[in-house]
Amino acid sequence: MDDDRPDVLLTGLLFYDLVLTGLGGPPAPGEEIWTAGMGCGPGGIANLAVAASRFGLRTCLATVFGDDFYGAYCQEVIAGQEGVDLSLSRVADGWHTPVTVALAHGQDRALVTHGQEPPYSQDVLMGDPPEARTALVHLEAEPPAWIGKAAAGGTQIYADVGWDPTRRWSRDLLDQLALCHAFLPNETEAMAYTRTDSAVAALGILAELVPVAVVTRGGDGALAVDQTTGEFAQVPALDIDVLDATGAGDVFGASFVTASLGGWPLEERLRFAVLAAGLSVRHHGGALAAPGWYGVDRWWRSLTDPGLKRAYGFLADRLPDDPGPPVRHAPVTPPARTG
Repeated sequence: MDDDRPDVLLTGLLFYDLVLTGLGGPPAPGEEIWTAGMGCGPGGIANLAVAASRFGLRTCLATVFGDDFYGAYCQEVIAGQEGVDLSLSRVADGWHTPVTVALAHGQDRALVTHGQEPPYSQDVLMGDPPEARTALVHLEAEPPAWIGKAAAGGTQIYADVGWDPTRRWSRDLLDQLALCHAFLPNETEAMAYTRTDSAVAALGILAELVPVAVVTRGGDGALAVDQTTGEFAQVPALDIDVLDATGAGDVFGASFVTASLGGWPLEERLRFAVLAAGLSVRHHGGALAAPGWYGVDRWWRSLTDPGLKRAYGFLADRLPDDPGPPVRHAPVTPPARTG
């Protein structure tokens, strides 16, 4: 019998992103600087939705769009161009779609956002959440009720977490891992919440709390433990020039879910996610930088490095026969290089 459930269920705040690149650094007060490049597109929760959809996952997104140009544009891109199901989403009359300006420099960026809290909560948008194979969620101090409902209905919860501006890093947040199948923090977050001083030590503690624990390390790659299979894996990052790191963590998460739904071994899942995230930082923005099967296939077919050929040899059997049409990246000035 065919499984017609959504592969991925998502909810969260959407942004219209304007990304400025080619800065030597952020401007000082009173200073005007000129940038070498600019891109725009949907951001926030759209990063996960587009990344998942570009890997062929049936993706259902519950979010709020403003009744403005930014909201209409984001709807057209996410649903019309990328094929994401927006049946759980709403348009809010008189509410402004949040706008973020990202100043990207080096491997980091500074963000300035204009916006207000949406008029509909995650629980209102979700209601009784539909059955789905997985849900990608962002853990917060007060978890919405829909996550527990989804987990009770058989949806596997893949969770990440963000920076704690209070720097308290309350361990109470880790209690929510009882609902989760996988947890994918970065090493700073992982060490802070577990009160450890290394990614390996943090992973060891997290692996006792959730079946699949992953710690991402940016330019140092990622490591993970899967208690359901007894696997441990640690993989390096790729040597890739970073244009804009916005959304790379979201691409990592969506890629890891894609490979997990395919039943791949842990090392393959981790390498695939590291690769996809690495390919995304070569382009502007978050959502539209996601490589999808097309980007991964193109990278694999152009690969000449013998070491990488061996490390990523599993792609020869994993890539679909038809990787789909070229993905559409964010509109940019000057025009982006192809690839």
